Amino acid sequence: MGIKLDDARRIIAAAEKKAAQIGQPMNIAVCDEGGNLVSHVRMDGAWLGSIDISIKKAFTSRAFDIATRDLAKHSQSGGQFFGINASNDGRIMIFAGGIPLKRGGEVVGAIGVSGGSGEQDHLVAEAGTDAL
Repeated sequence: MGIKLDDARRIIAAAEKKAAQIGQPMNIAVCDEGGNLVSHVRMDGAWLGSIDISIKKAFTSRAFDIATRDLAKHSQSGGQFFGINASNDGRIMIFAGGIPLKRGGEVVGAIGVSGGSGEQDHLVAEAGTDAL
């Protein structure tokens, strides 16, 4: 039971609400279990450059079933995943803001958020995951 459009809209709405609460416009993307984009929103005033980043964060989180902030820790020089960002034709993002979406303990998709600091992106993504 993967992510459907209604799920993605609910997840994005919750993330948008959190972004508005902290006063930071964001790009928010949700992908399905195959890493395919289901829905994306660019809030008014969110950076254009973060559109691509949010979509890639969602893909990355689903591709490796890990929060991108955790992947980032292991992808630094000397880490076990150093250089991973060069894989998958450049689709891998190692900035905080991508989180797998789970239903019944199984990963069914992911959310990717970009437009603020790493901490803000992750916080907004967490709000989205709570809506699933």
